[in-house]
Formats: sequence, structure tokens, C-alpha cells
Amino acid sequence: MGGPVKQPASEYLGWDHAQPGCGAVTGEDARRLFAAARVATLGSLTAAGDPHLVPVTFAVDGDTVWTAVDGKPKRDGGLRRHENIRRRPGVSLLAQEWDEDWSRLWWVRADGSAVVTDEPAAVARAVELLCAKYRQYAEVRVGGPVIEVTISGWRGWRYEG
Repeated sequence: MGGPVKQPASEYLGWDHAQPGCGAVTGEDARRLFAAARVATLGSLTAAGDPHLVPVTFAVDGDTVWTAVDGKPKRDGGLRRHENIRRRPGVSLLAQEWDEDWSRLWWVRADGSAVVTDEPAAVARAVELLCAKYRQYAEVRVGGPVIEVTISGWRGWRYEG
């Protein structure tokens, strides 16, 4: 079959982004869609350079995305996402809406630089925002440091029929 495809999927699949149904989403529109989502996928890189994906709850504050680990049981030791971010701070977050009715589809990717912090003011801000978005955070404690992602770009797509 040959090597990997080097062109965008839209080109080799013959998609015409000028036609109805293909709408790029950027800037404030992308941030608004992303912020309204209930869950995102956090992508980071392991020490070996392998991708690591994990679902996260999150809150958006301007161009900052906050996520925290709640008190539910996790594996022993440090979380891989924290290890990855401390080693390589570049991350991506993906939020999406999928539906059998494809006219409702959208996705937004937020790319940025992350830090893992247990600084009290940062933890308090993250918890405040997460409690405002998810009632569950009022009932469970945050189990450790928080992740603060400074977003450098918001990109996405939504169906525009």
C-alpha cells in the first residue's frame, strides 16, 4: 500500500471546504463551543514520545483551561499526565459533540502549554471554576495538584448546513 499519506484528509477524500456542511471554527467561537462541552480529551507525550490520551473534566477562563484530578481512587504513584506535562509541557485538548444526526457534529482542539501546580491560589481558582461547572466538585475533593493550560490556539470544525 505505500507510505503514510502526506496531504490533508480533506484533499485525499475529496472534501470541498467551501461547500455547505464544512465550517472551520476559530477564535471566540471555538472557545465558546469548547467551554460548553462537558468532557475533553487531554493529549500529552510520554518520555518515549508516545501519545497519551485521557478524558478530563475542565473549566475555561479566557485562554486558560484548568483541569484537576478528583478524589476518586487512581493508580498508585503519580499520574502519567502529570509526569508527561512536567517533562514536555506541550499539550492538546479535544472537545467534541457527536450525534447520529451529523448536522449536530462539531469538534474543537485547544493547543497550549501546561503546568502542573499545587500553588494554593491556582488550586483555589481551578476548584472555584470546576465547582461552578460540575456539581460533583462540590462533593469530592481535588486529589492533588491542578493542571493549568495556557492556550495558544483554538481550532475546530462544525457542520454548517
